[in-house]
Amino acid sequence: MYLEYYGLREPPFSITPDPRFVYLSERHRDALAHLLFGIGQGGSGGFVQLTGEVGTGKTTLCRLLLEQLPENTRVALVLNPQVTPLELLEAICQELHIDLRHRVYSRKALVDALNDYLLDAYAKGLRVVLIIDEAQELSRDALEQVRLLTNLETPTQKLLQIILLGQPELREVLASPDLRQLAQRITARYHLMPLDEEETEAYVRHRLAVAGCPRFPFSKLALRKLHQHSGGIPRLINVIAERALLAGYARDLPQINERLVERAARETLAPPLRRIRPPRLPVVVAIGLVAVLLAFWYWPHTAETEPTTAEPAPAPAPRSVPPPAVTYLDGESFVLRVLGAGEHSHLPAWNRLLALWLLRADQVDVDSAMRCPPQVAAGVFCLRSRGNLTKLAALGRPAILRLSYEGREAWALLLGLDAVRVRLALSGETFDVDRTQLERLWNGEFHTLWRAPDFITLPLRRGETGPAADWLRDRLLAEPQRLLAVGPALFDPDTEAEVRRLQTARGLIPDGIVGLETLLALTADNGSGPELRRSLL
Repeated sequence: MYLEYYGLREPPFSITPDPRFVYLSERHRDALAHLLFGIGQGGSGGFVQLTGEVGTGKTTLCRLLLEQLPENTRVALVLNPQVTPLELLEAICQELHIDLRHRVYSRKALVDALNDYLLDAYAKGLRVVLIIDEAQELSRDALEQVRLLTNLETPTQKLLQIILLGQPELREVLASPDLRQLAQRITARYHLMPLDEEETEAYVRHRLAVAGCPRFPFSKLALRKLHQHSGGIPRLINVIAERALLAGYARDLPQINERLVERAARETLAPPLRRIRPPRLPVVVAIGLVAVLLAFWYWPHTAETEPTTAEPAPAPAPRSVPPPAVTYLDGESFVLRVLGAGEHSHLPAWNRLLALWLLRADQVDVDSAMRCPPQVAAGVFCLRSRGNLTKLAALGRPAILRLSYEGREAWALLLGLDAVRVRLALSGETFDVDRTQLERLWNGEFHTLWRAPDFITLPLRRGETGPAADWLRDRLLAEPQRLLAVGPALFDPDTEAEVRRLQTARGLIPDGIVGLETLLALTADNGSGPELRRSLL
């Protein structure tokens, strides 16, 4: 109905995985590269694991992958993993068009038939790939059968490459101790994150352009609301955007505003979890006053006595008080905390981060710091970037993380992490939560602070001299070499090689140029300022 009104040739926001409408964000390109790696020789016969939240585009990427297969590749695509191990083997053989007419239907017979096919394909120079979508639905027995298929091999290489696509629960399933043999064979992992606000706008513009839209109908505020309600998940973007276009057509509006997007989101998305409303400020103040008065009234009063010459009783030996235990939250409780944080949760997160760095109000303005300019105060630098927990662990500094759930946002301060859990501060509370639970709500965006000499002007590159080059030399050189260094330093090729070595070790792009991230890495282990806690026991 709305196609002619907006000048469209076809519906731009269909939820079917049409490869023509694929928008490849940076994360989607990385994910596709992992899948192509699995089909190429780099996989070495191990598993390739691609996970992502519902609607982030895993199946669409799979379809796109199938269109880019090399000619010497044969693929078995399993879309319904809720089968027995025997049915799974049968489905694989049918996908590969293996003749089973003269074989008994048993596990051994099907595996033998598959092995014969793989050996014949290997002799012909063909590569065989098994792709299992929604792999988190595989039973334990079916997963074990899939693992056993990797034992089909020649003396020099595996005969079958396996790609597992699934929701975040797949990572939890494969982390089980009884599946450690399978987990150890995963040679490439990638978790597909939702789109950020800029990518959401680019995604909408791309789909409308493919559909032939002559004029972009969404306002800037409408796009912001669209990202907030969808959380950057492409499928939800499609659902809300299509309903908003329909509403605009019904109201004869040439441009979609934020109110239409808000209404479309309410009509199409499930209602958010209900949460207890916090008491109003006057009620809190009244309760506090009553508590103070009652405490004063009932406080024990002792009569004044004349001083005596008796020896005072010896003071009891001080007892060591253990630090208060940090609360552990399961996934549902964590979601409720995020929903209850409110839209102003970034303010307490920034206040606490500034307090960790002992920054007073007269040294740095909170509103200015939240915009994260490269230098928020003299000698205090700020970085706004994207990454994962491995990158934050390498940088080693507390960081503010942007969380989102069902269109609502919250800002938490990362205080520590280990192999299983992370420690967060959110709205005045500190708690631990599993890393997988955090990654489901975190889009990868973070802010962090650190101290460095205020005479440093970025970027630093080859040919630089002066105090900044001297400081850089001192940070890069080992102690004995530093003592032998005489005279002003020059950012020469040797210095650039040391910078590249540091960048590679910290998981940064090894371009040999000192930017914000490299400057942060240079100060990560200088022993000053707050650091991420590495043990949460």
